[in-house]
Amino acid sequence: MTSVREPGLPTIDTYGEDYQRDWHAVHRAVLADGPVAMGTFGPVLLGYAEVQAALRDRRLRSPAGLGLSLQGITDGPLWDRVVKGILSLDGDEHTRLRRLVAQAFTPREADRLRGAMRRIVDELVDAVAPAGACDVVADVARSYPTRVVCELFGAPPEDWPALSDWTDDIFRIFSMEVAAHEQDILDAFEAVDAYVDGLVAARREHLGDDLLSNLVRAEDAGDRLTHDEMQMLSGAVLSAGTDTTRNQLGAAVEVFCDHPEQWRLLAEQPELAARAVDEVMRYAPIILGTVRVADADVEIAGVAIPEGSFVEVVTSAANRDPAVYPDPDTFDITREGPAPQLTFGGGIHFCLGVHLAKAELAEALAIMSRRMPDLRRAGASPWKSVVGIAGPTTLPVTFSAGR
Repeated sequence: MTSVREPGLPTIDTYGEDYQRDWHAVHRAVLADGPVAMGTFGPVLLGYAEVQAALRDRRLRSPAGLGLSLQGITDGPLWDRVVKGILSLDGDEHTRLRRLVAQAFTPREADRLRGAMRRIVDELVDAVAPAGACDVVADVARSYPTRVVCELFGAPPEDWPALSDWTDDIFRIFSMEVAAHEQDILDAFEAVDAYVDGLVAARREHLGDDLLSNLVRAEDAGDRLTHDEMQMLSGAVLSAGTDTTRNQLGAAVEVFCDHPEQWRLLAEQPELAARAVDEVMRYAPIILGTVRVADADVEIAGVAIPEGSFVEVVTSAANRDPAVYPDPDTFDITREGPAPQLTFGGGIHFCLGVHLAKAELAEALAIMSRRMPDLRRAGASPWKSVVGIAGPTTLPVTFSAGR
């Protein structure tokens, strides 16, 4: 058995130029030597079986503060805020919150919004179709999921720009430059708190069919969400439900630009949209993985990981593991019976918003492929740093006009 404290394991520099340029190539090369490597902060899991097992292993918990301690932040107002969030929680407290809010995050709730999703995408494409050119990120992806979240919360549609700006600041928490943006992050959290308070007060007076009304109703054996829990969960949905989806939509369209035959196929067979979403998130995810902390000594793939170690769980590498996916570097929306892609995580931290995110992406891609035929790149599409939440910062395209 090998120990992570011993030499011999391959290494991965997630901050190096090679990784930022082509992380898939780095994963491919390292995975060929074995499913475990060493990274900047500790062991890195790359194989599908190892990643899936780690996501389900209760001995590997989500780090308090979402890994802020890796940047030297272990106290203060931002730390106090983040450690109370659902992503930082484990154990009975996390289980209780998941049980209560799961009632509001069902496939039925996502399906209820499909009409609004289609309407919003059509409106966004209407604005660019006559020109036959746009920046997919700025003109479609940035506003689309935020407007859907407004529908989800029963919030006024004119509020989406403010929500989008707050989300931009809140999600700086997943960067490696938190200290430089700490006040902006805190200000955005407070703005969202105040906004949610107003929405919740209105819902308590007049319950409807929106998510907030369902959270107000949520009850299990007499247990209900407190005001602080309602505020925290609503803020998490407002931010997480926008930033991840808009980045993933931009990444998805970029992939289709490089695979025009797949774009035409989706336009001809829109029933492939759900399968296309899974293939996009396997092939080009905008979240490369997550971090866990070992609560006990753990052995994975013959490697001893000591208690207290930070463990990088690289779902994007697992999603291209050739032991699980034939031709893993081929993008194919008609893949038959693939293993579940792991971008949404697993175990007790499996993404609550999975049904909503998949529905949003499927509706957008089905409509865009039909109304934006002959899609082509019209310029560079640089990505944000892949440490945190990535995705293209811009994606200029051209297409046949007038659809």
